[in-house]
Amino acid sequence: MAAEPSPLIDPLSILDAAVASIGGSAREGQVAMCREVTQAFESGEHVLVQAGTGTGKSLGYLAPALSHVLNSPGSRVVVATATLALQTQLATKDVPVVIDAVEAITGRRPTAALLKGRSNYACLHRVRDGVVEDQQPGLIAGGELVTALRAADAAPDSVLGAEVLALREWAEGQAESGGLADRDDAPSHTPAGWAQVSVPVRECLGATSCPYGMECFVEQSRDRAREADLVVTNHALLAIDALHGGTALPEHDLLVVDEAHELVARVTGAASQELSGQQVERVARRALPWLTDGVAADLLEAGEALRTALELADPGRVTDQGSTAAMALAQVRQVARAALSDFKATATKALDAPRIQAQAAVQEVYDVAERMAALDEHDVVWVAERERAGRWVVVAPLNVSGLVRESILPDVTAVFTSATLTIGGGFDPVARQLGLTASSRSEGRPAPTWHGVDVGSPFEYSRQGILYVATRLPPPSREGLGEAALSEIVELVRAAGGRTLGLFASHRNATAAASHVRTALPDLTVLCQGDAQLPELTRRFIEEPETSLFGTLSLWQGVDVPGETCQLVLIDKIPFPRPDEPLVVARQDAVTASGGNGFMQVAATHAGLLLAQGSGRLVRRLSDRGVVAILDPRLMTARYGSFLRASIPPFWTTTDADLALGALRRLRENGTPVASGAGAAASGE
Repeated sequence: MAAEPSPLIDPLSILDAAVASIGGSAREGQVAMCREVTQAFESGEHVLVQAGTGTGKSLGYLAPALSHVLNSPGSRVVVATATLALQTQLATKDVPVVIDAVEAITGRRPTAALLKGRSNYACLHRVRDGVVEDQQPGLIAGGELVTALRAADAAPDSVLGAEVLALREWAEGQAESGGLADRDDAPSHTPAGWAQVSVPVRECLGATSCPYGMECFVEQSRDRAREADLVVTNHALLAIDALHGGTALPEHDLLVVDEAHELVARVTGAASQELSGQQVERVARRALPWLTDGVAADLLEAGEALRTALELADPGRVTDQGSTAAMALAQVRQVARAALSDFKATATKALDAPRIQAQAAVQEVYDVAERMAALDEHDVVWVAERERAGRWVVVAPLNVSGLVRESILPDVTAVFTSATLTIGGGFDPVARQLGLTASSRSEGRPAPTWHGVDVGSPFEYSRQGILYVATRLPPPSREGLGEAALSEIVELVRAAGGRTLGLFASHRNATAAASHVRTALPDLTVLCQGDAQLPELTRRFIEEPETSLFGTLSLWQGVDVPGETCQLVLIDKIPFPRPDEPLVVARQDAVTASGGNGFMQVAATHAGLLLAQGSGRLVRRLSDRGVVAILDPRLMTARYGSFLRASIPPFWTTTDADLALGALRRLRENGTPVASGAGAAASGE
C-alpha cells in the first residue's frame, strides 16, 4: 500500500508560531504579505511587495517560502538581500526562528545555508603555501601578538605579519573543526591582512587542480547550499551567478529579493569593471618571471601609455574609437593577448601556482581592456578621477533590466520586497528597471507576468510626522548652501533641541552646515560624517539625544535610529544624481532615444527612491514623532514635485515654517515616551 502523502503545511500557521515564539503579535501587513507570497509561489507570477518598516517582512516571506519547499519536494528557495551584514543578520536571527516554528508544527526541520562570494572565505592554498610578509619570532599566539604589537605602536609591516599568522591559525582551526572560515567569524583584521589568506575569483586554482581542493571552504559552502532547502545569499552573488551562467548558486525555483530597491545598483556594480595604468603595470611586474623580455617590456609600456592617455583625456564618457583613451585601451588589449600566448609557451610545471595566478591576472587585464576598447552600444565607458587615486577607466552596463530578466528570472518565481518599492506612487518605475514591464522586454519576447501590492505599514504617518517643505527659500545652488538655507537649518535644529539627522547631497554641504550650526548653537553637539568612523558616530547619535548627525549617502539608507534621538530629519536638496555622471547621462539619453522621458525614468526615479529612504529614517516605531524638513522648494513648485512627494511616506504636509518649528518645540518640551526610561517617566512609574 502506498504511503499516505504528508498533509500540506499552512504558511500562516508557521507565521503564527514564529511570531509567538519571539513574543510578538499578529500584524495585518505581515499576514497580508504571507498570503501574497504564498499565492505567487503557487501561481508562478512574480510579485513586488512593498512592506513598510515595522511590518516584519522577513517572517512574512520566510514562512511561505519554507512551507512551499516542504510541500513541494525538490523545490529550493534562494533569499538574496542587499549586503553581507543583512545577509548574516537574516541567516542568524530570522531564519532559525522560522525553522524552529516549522519543526514545532510538523516535526520536520528544513535546512538552511549561508552562501557568500569566494573572497569571503579563507583559501587554504594561500594559508598554507603563501608567504607571510613579516614573520614574528616567539611563542606568543597570533592574536595575542597582534594585540601586543598594536599596543606597542609597532611598524605596520610587523602588525600585518602577526595579523596574517593569527588568521592562518584560525583558518587551520576551522579546517579541523569543520567550519567554513567565513570572514565574519575571523579574528580582528585589516583588509590587507585578509587579502593574504583569501584569493580573488580569477586567481583560484580550481578544486581539481588545487592540492587542498578536497578541503576547500568555498566548495564546502557550495556543497552545503546544494543540500539545503533555503539558501541565504546577497545581491552581488545573485548578479555574479547571472553573469557567469548559474555557476555560483545551486539550482532553485523560488527567489526572494529582499531590499529589492537596491538590486539594480548592486547588479550594475557586479557587472562593472575598472582599469588603470597602474593596475596594468602591477600585473606586468607580477608576470615578469614567466614572460620573455620583449613581451614583458611591451606590457609595462602599455600600462604607462594608458596612464599617460588618461592624464591627457578629459574626464567623462569615451565614445570615439580614435580618442587617446580608446587607443591606449586597444594597445593594452593587444599586448595582454600577446602576453597570454607567451605564458602558454613558457609553462613548464604541471602546477605552478604563482604562474597560474599571474596568468589569471593578465587574462583579467585582457578581458577588461577588450570589453572597454570595443565601446559596445550596451556598455558605457568613461574616464573617472579621484583626488588621490588619479584617473582610471570604468565600464558599466547601459541597462541591467535585460540581465535581470534573462539570467535571473526565467526559471524562477520571484518575490521582490522592500519598504520602498513605489516610486512616484506606483510600482512601474522599479518594475521597469527589473525588466518586468512591456517597455523593457526583449525584442519579440513577452514581458513576465507580475503584479505589485502594498501591504501597508503599522505606522500612522499622517499623525506621527510632518513633512515641511521650505518654499520660502530660493532653489538650491551648485555653489553650495546659501545664507538663507544655513539660517533655516539653525532655526530647525534649535527648535528640535538637537535630535537632528541631517542628510545632505554632498560632503561639502554637510560640512558647511555642521560648521555653521556649531557656531550658532555652541551648546549643542553636531557630529559630521568624516569626524570619526560611521559606527562610532552613529553610536554617539543614538546614545546622546541632543546630539545631531550630519552626513551624506550612507546615512540616507544605512542608519536605524528610533526614538527621541531623531525627531528631525533634515534634507538639504532633492537628491538628483550628478548631471555630469556619465552612466546617468547615458541611461537618460537611451530612454529619451527610445521615446521615453529620460529625466523622469532615471534621474527622478533615483531621487524618489532616495527621498523615500531618507524621509523613512524619521519613523521607525509606533511611538516615534517628528518632522521631515526638505529645504528645496522645487518639491512643491516643479512639475516633477508631485511625483517625488508621492514617493515619500504620507506625512501631514505643510509649507508653514512657524508650524513646523512650533511642532518641534512642543515635541522637545513635552517629550515622547520612546525609550524605556522615558516611557516609565511619562507614565509615572
